[in-house]
Amino acid sequence: MLMAGVLKALVLTGTSQFPHRNSYFPAYNPVSGVNNLTSFGRKSQSIPERCIIVRANSQLKQGNGGEYSNWAKPMLNFASKNFLPLALVGGVALGLANPTLGCLADSYNLSKFSTFGIFAIAGLTLRTEEIGATAEAWPVGLFGLVSILLLTPLFSRLIIQLHLQPQEFVTGLAIFSCMPTTLSSGIALTRLIGGNSALALAMTVVSNLLGILIVPFSISRYIAAGVGISIPTKQLLKNLIATLLVPIILGKVCRESFKGLADFADRNSKLWSMTSAILLSLVPWMQVSKSRSLLMMVKPETCLIATGMGILLHLVLLVFNALCIQSLSAISGGSSSVFSKKQNVTALLIVASQKTLPVMVAVVQQLGGALGDSSLLVLPCVAAHLNQIILDSFLVSYWLQKEQSLDNVKTA
Repeated sequence: MLMAGVLKALVLTGTSQFPHRNSYFPAYNPVSGVNNLTSFGRKSQSIPERCIIVRANSQLKQGNGGEYSNWAKPMLNFASKNFLPLALVGGVALGLANPTLGCLADSYNLSKFSTFGIFAIAGLTLRTEEIGATAEAWPVGLFGLVSILLLTPLFSRLIIQLHLQPQEFVTGLAIFSCMPTTLSSGIALTRLIGGNSALALAMTVVSNLLGILIVPFSISRYIAAGVGISIPTKQLLKNLIATLLVPIILGKVCRESFKGLADFADRNSKLWSMTSAILLSLVPWMQVSKSRSLLMMVKPETCLIATGMGILLHLVLLVFNALCIQSLSAISGGSSSVFSKKQNVTALLIVASQKTLPVMVAVVQQLGGALGDSSLLVLPCVAAHLNQIILDSFLVSYWLQKEQSLDNVKTA
């Protein structure tokens, strides 16, 4: 009771001494429109002045945000559209700059887990209904498989005859030419140009599945025989089945077994493609980190020559497939042929002319150094993989601009 009385007295005394609730924020005078007292010794501003200042501050913040968005958004859009090339280049650069962490990751065989993850994602995002939509264009798809798995690997015989120091650069490009088509970029570019994306998807899936069976024999026949080395083809085939085919099947089974998972995979296709790109970039990062000292001994002009060889290889494949398409179109009925339909032609030309890096990396890992140092084999193929995507992007852009100009002429 005594304590309550003391507190009550203090409250009454305080309210009598301080008639205003807050001396720092005095009452507003509605007649003059100005606060009569000051806050911390500064004259207060009128409501109109306050409104002007608040509005100016708001515009200033918006202006700063606009300036930020003017340069940030284009950079983010560029990074999003070119995530795979940037990830691969970043992996190589990080391995060259600081190889310690990459060597540690390689000692724990992280590359095997990353390869498994890439193909598990490929199986998880594989849609069955899109594969069935290619029935009409089956001759085009059949030739695409023949070109990817049987015809274009023949160029490895020509590549292996070249001489470059280190010779692994040449051998790596020869192995690269025996690979199936890319897992995602060919389909994405086909969709961008308005081509037959279902046909592109079917050729991609089937060529990568059959490639597990055919690639070991192609390497043994065209490359290993050319350098006088014997490759255990059966063992390589078993390893590729375990590394590539098994995760694809597991991913596909999970997709078909869980409807919610399939819907999640379809809604977040961009996320899965970025995850796959990150997993793929781990491989050159570890390979370059492991052999950084050896790579630093390679002359810059040699790297440029190897890069030029990769560009030339892709251009040759484009020209070769274009000539084959024209010949098949003339033989099978001219303008009425399935080889003359623009959607089929674009899908076939793009997909059949590209080669995949993940399968090549998996093959090199299973070779165990039989054809040379793994990092030296992979490095020119990383450049070739990037260059083929860049070249085909320019090609698709040219086609789109040409179509737009033709549409403008028709409209006029």
